[in-house]
Parts: sequence; C-alpha cells; structure tokens
Amino acid sequence: MHIDILSLFPEYFEGPFKVSMIKRAIEKGIIDIGLTNIRDFGEGKHHKVDDRPYGGGPGMVLMPGPVTQAIRSVKKHHSHVIYLSPQGQLFDAKIALRLAMLPHLILVCGHYEGLDERVIEQEIDEEISIGDYILTNGCLASIVLVDATIRFVPGVLGHEEANQHESFQKGILEGPSYTRPELFEGQKVPQVLKSGHHADIEKWRMQKGLEKTQLVRPELLN
Repeated sequence: MHIDILSLFPEYFEGPFKVSMIKRAIEKGIIDIGLTNIRDFGEGKHHKVDDRPYGGGPGMVLMPGPVTQAIRSVKKHHSHVIYLSPQGQLFDAKIALRLAMLPHLILVCGHYEGLDERVIEQEIDEEISIGDYILTNGCLASIVLVDATIRFVPGVLGHEEANQHESFQKGILEGPSYTRPELFEGQKVPQVLKSGHHADIEKWRMQKGLEKTQLVRPELLN
C-alpha cells in the first residue's frame, strides 16, 4: 500500500512514522509513505498558499491552485483522495478496513480555516473526521487514520487474527486483559482465564465486553 500525505508541515510526521508498528511496516516494504509540502506549489517568490475568505470571516483559507497542484503531482488513476476535515464522516474501524484494501491513499491535511470548496468538489473523493472537535491542523488526524488503517493490511501486525479480537471488530468493546503476577495488591486474575477452557474464556470475554459497552458506549449496542 502506498500513502501520500500532503500538508504544510512534512516534518510533523518524522517522529510517529519512525517508531513501532509503522516503522516496521515501512522497513518490510508493506507500506510506503510519501510526504509532500503543499508550500512547494505556492504562488510567487514567497510561495503563498493561503488568502482571506470571500465574504469575510476569521482566519485564512488554503488557495485552490497550490493544493490542486500538490494533489495532481502524486495522483494516479487508482488513487483515493481523502481530506481530513471536521466536516467529514466520522472515522471508525469499518472505514479503516475499507481503506486498507485500497492500493493508494492521498491524505490532504487541512490548515487554517480549510480548503477552497472548489478543490473539494474537483479533487477530493472523501472527507473524513476523526472526531467532533477541532485540531490546529489535519496532520495529527492523518497520523491517526494511517495507524488505524494499516493494522488491516496483511503482514503489518504479524498475526492477522489479532484484529478480530480488538474493540469494535465485533461491534462491542474488548473485554479486560490480565498478565503476571497472578496476585497484585490483593487482586487476583479471574479463575476462568486460568482454566484452559477456551470456549469458557471466550464466553467470559464476550460477556465482560458487553458489560463494558453497556456502561461506557451503550449507543454501540443499538
């Protein structure tokens, strides 16, 4: 899978993509991430990329020219272009799984007050939001999308069944986990987890997951 990220701050991604799971996936050649600076396509000697919004209002808006050129510089016939935006559909595991099946993602990070609407109409295939709140820019949102999505790409986790036991994959939250020591500050590991009966363990985990979901995310059970 190839992912191109378009932003004003390519250096924003130096840390997250050089550690842990994403780093290993890149080293194995399972995924490839390209970073494009939208400002490289800016206008004039100062590489201008933003201007005041028509009709007034606070903040600045990214100009259509630089963003469009940046997208087209990496776009191919099979590319899927995503704009990380508070106005997009709410990101979840189902969307992550769908995106993981695509060969090329282009992620456009919003900055300032967002993109000129003409770019969205002409170049963007999908708008995605990671939550009902506002970030200073779309860089962090794109990191969240990449991290959640590549988990579904074969070979990234190393054990493909892992995803099937995590929260949201069965429509409910995941049950609790325990490890050594067996006794910690007076609290014991539940006996069922030491029984060796896999059917009983799965049933217990499902029940605990349902209880947790009912307590903190009851809307998922609807």
